Amino acid sequence: MAADTPAALALLREGALAVHGRVTDASNAVLYCTATLDGVTAPCVYKPVAGERPLWDFPEGTLAGRETAAHELSAATGWQLIPPTVLRDGPAGPGMVQLWIEPDPDAPELLDLQPLDGPAAGWLPIVRAELDAGRQAWLVHRDDERLRRLAVLDAVLNNADRKGGHWLPAADGRIYGIDHGVTFHTEPKLRTLLWGWADRPLTAEALDVLGRLAGDLDGPLGERLRPHLTRAELDALRARIGALLASGRHPQPSADWPSIPWPPV
Repeated sequence: MAADTPAALALLREGALAVHGRVTDASNAVLYCTATLDGVTAPCVYKPVAGERPLWDFPEGTLAGRETAAHELSAATGWQLIPPTVLRDGPAGPGMVQLWIEPDPDAPELLDLQPLDGPAAGWLPIVRAELDAGRQAWLVHRDDERLRRLAVLDAVLNNADRKGGHWLPAADGRIYGIDHGVTFHTEPKLRTLLWGWADRPLTAEALDVLGRLAGDLDGPLGERLRPHLTRAELDALRARIGALLASGRHPQPSADWPSIPWPPV
């Protein structure tokens, strides 16, 4: 269903929502649901606006719209990195509804702790981690093209919360990013674990995608984002894409903002 975006979006927009439980370790209200339409049922996540906790740096009641905007922008890249997502009414009022992605338990690990004389081949360092008894190790992520695309998307979204638990390797071979409520801020707030490519040249594919996004913002993509973002946020989005195209490189961590989310996983 995640790969069939039009069908998934129709199911999420028009299907009958049934709430089955709550994800209790989430900071905001996250309800596990099913959506049913024309005899087809699929699991999904419903985050009502009424269950959003106020944040000091984001306008109140905007997280669901930001998640929806993040999916719209992800869809425009063609990379299918964010599960199908809509903004609609539900049992607890308006909220974000997103297709549930079940992680593949047999997928290789994407994060690891490795000795300081590493990292091993195929891994990239994120940060030195303090362990028990004063020990240290590298926190590393895989040198994986799917994660590299996600790093580019996060730089565009200005994602302030890319924890290790916010990317899910699925049985279809894709990696899906989730939890995009704290995105699209006008000030630089990129906070992620995907720093392994910092200051490296962007791939030709990424530059092509960024160029298309820059053009699409003045067309249909901009129209789809406008209900969810302010004019200043759209201007900041254009500026981030322009800066990435101008530099041709992955961004580096900021000295003015924590670069690693907490907790990291």
